[in-house]
Amino acid sequence: MTALPDQMTVIAIRQPGEPEVLTPESRPVPKPAAGEILVKVAAAGVNRPDLMQRMGLYPPPQGATDIPGLEIAGDVVARGEGVTRWKVGDLVTALVVGGGYAEYCLAHESHALPVPSNLSPVEAAAIPETFFTVWYNVFERGRLAAGETLLVHGGSSGIGTTAIQLAKAFSARVIATAGSPEKCAACVKLGADLAVNYKTEDFVAATKKATGEHGADVILDMIGGEYIDRNYEAAAVEGRIVQIAFQASPRANVDFRRLMFKRLTHTGSTLRARSVADKGAIARAVETKVLPLIAAGRVKPLIDSTFKLRGAAAAHARMERSEHIGKIVLTL
Repeated sequence: MTALPDQMTVIAIRQPGEPEVLTPESRPVPKPAAGEILVKVAAAGVNRPDLMQRMGLYPPPQGATDIPGLEIAGDVVARGEGVTRWKVGDLVTALVVGGGYAEYCLAHESHALPVPSNLSPVEAAAIPETFFTVWYNVFERGRLAAGETLLVHGGSSGIGTTAIQLAKAFSARVIATAGSPEKCAACVKLGADLAVNYKTEDFVAATKKATGEHGADVILDMIGGEYIDRNYEAAAVEGRIVQIAFQASPRANVDFRRLMFKRLTHTGSTLRARSVADKGAIARAVETKVLPLIAAGRVKPLIDSTFKLRGAAAAHARMERSEHIGKIVLTL
């Protein structure tokens, strides 16, 4: 077994601010505690929570590293006490509480998944944050069933492209919103039954028309703000709205009578601060229900672009400009 170095290159946040505050630094290689594995990172996904952390709006949970990065893929190079599932040399992808923008990263053994043989490390690194989020929020909280209609906002994002594919794989209809003809076309190519350009069309009217006035049974929303009231209007009777972020605003002026008249459920969740056991349960569900679809090629992470680790600032800038369709990944 090759000896591990003492130091590694990481991308640190020098101070809250624009993408250029992301700075390469040398840090000690962490040592896995009980139940943890140390992964030599081959690729790390870039997600909006990373951007929020960089801007000082989403601090890491207490005790977590300040290095950004919530999902990785790579080889296991060390194991903490009690780890039984993984051995040194295993290729894994893992959801992490932070630290992904680095040459080495710790993960809890229960938050790691085996990498299907048909995926590259870049594709594997694009799985945990989005697939865990979509599975838990659309299928567990939102209870999306075959034959129902899912309305997903931000359809061309990493979350959106994942939600479209998974919903179609489980025989639901999908309406996606996106901000350009190119992004709408990408959503349709992935399987969306309808893509609505929110800059030129009213998604409420489009959803009602496409469903024969029934409305969307499940709505996955990361926008918030004025979308909250409009989601209530677009939802079907007994509809479920699942909130996973607030890119617009966490505050809104809402007519709550629709909540009563339509018997709606408005729920939501975050992933990063959940307990080790909670995230482990989501990981097992994804491994059982979703990984076989990925291994069979029926569902696949859509990769927009890759950047070298030291190009993390450029990766963040691309995401902030909303130019991407699918996932942005850092490679080492």
